[in-house]
Amino acid sequence: MVEGDLDAIAEIEQQVTPHPWNRKQFEDSFLKHHCLSMVLGDQVVGYAVFTLVAGESEILNIAIGSRWQGRGLGSQLLNAVIERISREAEHLFLEVRADNYPAQTLYQNAGLVEICVRRNYYRTADGPKDAIIMAIDFCFRP
Repeated sequence: MVEGDLDAIAEIEQQVTPHPWNRKQFEDSFLKHHCLSMVLGDQVVGYAVFTLVAGESEILNIAIGSRWQGRGLGSQLLNAVIERISREAEHLFLEVRADNYPAQTLYQNAGLVEICVRRNYYRTADGPKDAIIMAIDFCFRP
């Protein structure tokens, strides 16, 4: 990710999540965390923000723009993040809204498993939704 990607990333975030990060949150993350952009041609189509500290990693935000979804790009981006993380981390964690079935399937296909549930974690227009905490342990990967 480069600083020039931040406007496009903030725009994608507005499209794909009910409680989007604002541009300032992406700016802060750009300075403090690991960040990747997925670019096709000259267009930013997705991004990932993750931490990597003392053998632990967490995906804080990952998304593909709505018009680019359904083409396998999310899987490619997630695999790129996992490849980068697995060189240094023992574990990777993330949370996903319990009613976000496409994301859960994406994460399961990449080898993450549900480890717990945070009840009523997300606030949505339809009322509170649970967060599913998922993880992968790189220590036991073949």
